[in-house]
Amino acid sequence: MKRIRIISGVLIIGFVSTLQAQFTQLELFSGFDKTDFTLFSNHSINDSNTLSIATLAFFQKFREKENQIFDEVGVQPTLFWNVNKTIALGPSLYYNSFGGFSERLSAKLTMKNSRASLVVIPTVAYSEKKDASLGEVFAQFQIHVPINDMVSLWLNGQFLTVWDKFKTHSRSFQQLRLGASYKGHQLGLGADFDQYGTNPITQSNFGLYYRKTF
Repeated sequence: MKRIRIISGVLIIGFVSTLQAQFTQLELFSGFDKTDFTLFSNHSINDSNTLSIATLAFFQKFREKENQIFDEVGVQPTLFWNVNKTIALGPSLYYNSFGGFSERLSAKLTMKNSRASLVVIPTVAYSEKKDASLGEVFAQFQIHVPINDMVSLWLNGQFLTVWDKFKTHSRSFQQLRLGASYKGHQLGLGADFDQYGTNPITQSNFGLYYRKTF
């Protein structure tokens, strides 16, 4: 399994070095209890757009010392084969400061129009640290309403749930953002709800967010 991890990492790094960006999204969220920084990007790696790399990286830091056991870092590049505009399939290598390395296979379902989008990514994975399989579902929606050529209102949501051996809860979160965008700079209110462990420990956080898409 270590050999698979090394080979996957080399292939992904090789693909990333040839990319031309389609979009990169940066978000900073700062609340009463924690600060989050998230990067998400999607890049095509061939002229026909049948192959793409989706990269997620995030950092979560709690302010109070007793909650710093929940500080978290994650990095996940995924190589997707785009079957059509709605369905994509692909492998990824994921590192998380809680769970260590895992090899993963994901499907991506995308539905969108000029004002809204919904992405759902179910995943099956093998965790090296836990020596066990797991199931995961990630979903993201975005809705925007233009006010004029420069200003629009936005509602964003991200949701995750992870189950060890497909039966025991491991990690979940729900993230909601409501704000306005001016010339591509988005600012507003945010709320994060995090759940950890078999008998979920819940952390709630409210604050402000800033998002920029390149």
